[in-house]
Amino acid sequence: MGEKILEVNQLKKYFTVGGGQVLLAVNDVSFSINKGETFGLVGESGCGKSTIGRTILGLYDKTDGEVLYDGNNIHSLTTKEKFQMYRRMQMIFQDPYASLNPRSTIKEVISEPMEVHGVYKNKQEKLDRVYQLLEEVGLNRDHANRYPHEFSGGQRQRIGIARALALNPDFIIADEPISALDVSVQAQVVNLLKDLQMDKGLTFLFIAHDLSMVKLISDRIGVMYLGNLVELTNSEELYDNPLHPYTKALLSAIPIPDPDIEETRERIILKGELPSPIHPPSGCVFRTRCPMAMEVCALKKPTWQEIEQDHYVACHLYDETIVNTEQARGLATKLK
Repeated sequence: MGEKILEVNQLKKYFTVGGGQVLLAVNDVSFSINKGETFGLVGESGCGKSTIGRTILGLYDKTDGEVLYDGNNIHSLTTKEKFQMYRRMQMIFQDPYASLNPRSTIKEVISEPMEVHGVYKNKQEKLDRVYQLLEEVGLNRDHANRYPHEFSGGQRQRIGIARALALNPDFIIADEPISALDVSVQAQVVNLLKDLQMDKGLTFLFIAHDLSMVKLISDRIGVMYLGNLVELTNSEELYDNPLHPYTKALLSAIPIPDPDIEETRERIILKGELPSPIHPPSGCVFRTRCPMAMEVCALKKPTWQEIEQDHYVACHLYDETIVNTEQARGLATKLK
């Protein structure tokens, strides 16, 4: 196990919505990220993975829990301390067009973080750094005076990556950086991130819903459902030996480029609609769609436990004290 750079402990983020109702976007999530690794966070849209990323960076205030970066509790730092800390933490946003100011040139977009943090006061040094960053992400210095609308989606995302690198960060949150791109371009961006990580020793939190692409870049993967972390292990183990019924369903949806295997393999179809995070199910939040749900799943939230070495899951099916009871054996059916 490597040295931890980020620790998320029992993080909660709730939003107050219409009528005073409370939306449980992130509910008691804990994980850590080691220096130099890529930690993948996957799940359906609306599961809270992007909210986690934004709360880590302080774009959202936490409701409860703590976020430790290099041992420092981010949300308890002074404004000045946070300002210095966030130089080391940057974000690549999902939509490469919406995140770039259409009225600014690429030179201005990339150099803005340098100006905010007072880096490279000499104009020529700052311009040279912009040129260097453009070349590092596969563009050239001639692009510096153009505007975002003059680029393709893949090129705009490269510009977003260059901006994230402007302050030489240690840690980058990539919030679905490839979901808005063509499939042919997605692999190029993923390979670029891997190359940059190797060259600069970066640490990534890679947020996505495409498990096949996450496998290519992630060392470890956490699976989220309705604001809760349900499984966490290394990339190969998750794909070879998924434990949680939700993880198994997600993996069964990945197409296999072999017609014979694709035609005969079993696909797990989840029934029912995704519950509302305003009124989540009692007990296990996945029970209303789980083909293996038991009576106890409605009564008790499953415990987060290590089933095998470095393989964690929150599911009553792996709690021997529950599974061995007569009640559990007789009621392994889906609850309505």
